[in-house]
Amino acid sequence: MTEQIWYEDFEPGSVLVSMPRRITMDDIDRYAELTGERHPVHMDDEFARAAGFQGRIAHGLFGLALIEGLKAGLGCFERSVVASLGWDKVAFHAPLAPGDDVHLRLEMVSKRMSSKPGRGIATERGILIKSDGTQVTSGDHVIVLLCRP
Repeated sequence: MTEQIWYEDFEPGSVLVSMPRRITMDDIDRYAELTGERHPVHMDDEFARAAGFQGRIAHGLFGLALIEGLKAGLGCFERSVVASLGWDKVAFHAPLAPGDDVHLRLEMVSKRMSSKPGRGIATERGILIKSDGTQVTSGDHVIVLLCRP
């Protein structure tokens, strides 16, 4: 098992970087099927080109979900994070298209003890970044983080 990051290990200013992931047309189709969100910019190449894109693009919320998925792939929070309290400052900076390779830059922002013993509240900033350095999606995520057992 990967070394867990507990409340005591969460150091504001530190950064974690995920492995890359390639976006596919199947990802877009499966997200649309799962959510029912089938706006033509995501489902119709001709419409997307007329809207100024090179073709179909991924849903903005798919990018936000990828932040969580790539974070899970790091393996260091699977036993220590017990709840999400919400997202703040979410922004969609650039489109995400099939063939794009992306990775997560996870910045530790702040932490404080909770009123409940044995846990703290921490803020992490997730940034989804294309291989050329373009930021796609970002947001601050507030989590409940357990103290070391």
